[in-house]
Amino acid sequence: MSAPADSLLLVAAWPRVATACAAAREAGTRLRFHEGLRRRIPEAAAESRVRGAWSSAALDGARVPVEVVRNLVTGRSAWPPGDATWDRVRGAVQVTAEAERVGPLLAAGSTLAPAQALARLHLAAAEPLGPASALGRPRGSAAGSEAPHGPTEFAMLPAPPSDPGPRLAMLGEVLAAPDVPALLVAALVHAEVALVRPFVGGNALVARAAERAVLTARGLDATGVAVPEFGHAELGPTAYAGALAAFATGSRDGLTVWIEHCGAAFERAVTEGERIADAVRAGRLG
Repeated sequence: MSAPADSLLLVAAWPRVATACAAAREAGTRLRFHEGLRRRIPEAAAESRVRGAWSSAALDGARVPVEVVRNLVTGRSAWPPGDATWDRVRGAVQVTAEAERVGPLLAAGSTLAPAQALARLHLAAAEPLGPASALGRPRGSAAGSEAPHGPTEFAMLPAPPSDPGPRLAMLGEVLAAPDVPALLVAALVHAEVALVRPFVGGNALVARAAERAVLTARGLDATGVAVPEFGHAELGPTAYAGALAAFATGSRDGLTVWIEHCGAAFERAVTEGERIADAVRAGRLG
């Protein structure tokens, strides 16, 4: 699809898309004013990043207990020697933390190109995975395509374009468009990074972290306590990959399916954020 503001506003007005965006706004507002977040947002947001990293790693095939991730993040446990699982968990932890810092680069009205934000997210996600020469650098057309990582369900996704440049430029137009619902922008950024796979590795981790950053920077999750990665994980890898595959068709129905999926994931993300807020209020977090 083309991405100028007028086109995006037309998409936002499609009935099913409008319904998903309205439900997301309602959920985000409910979380923002949760009693448990009074003066406790930093603590709750830190736990959101723990659960987000845990969920994102699981979607990439690295499944470990959330308590283990929390202990690694807080320094209560030392990182095990690197292997495929722990490198992906470390990448998920690092990129989820970086999402908080790159948010201003993805906020509405930012004059900075999204490439800078994506490069920083990739540097965080793929640093444990390597190669060092490719960190933060979009692959060139000669680099070939990257096979999707994670569950076997992702085998249904189409091969990425040989040159990611034009689609990355389109993301700049999406992010610059004013007055577009945050859920729609976050869903488009997530899907484009996941399908274009602009980097040699770690693209799925980057895509989910970019969605988190957009949701927070654009105020849908103003507290940073929702856990969007958990929402996608709870819906399941098959539904997640299927919705991405629907988006890849380029059809109105396919785009709608993906946005509805992201809306459903965000509602679950808010529910998880509310659980975190309840735990903070009761003094039993972690």
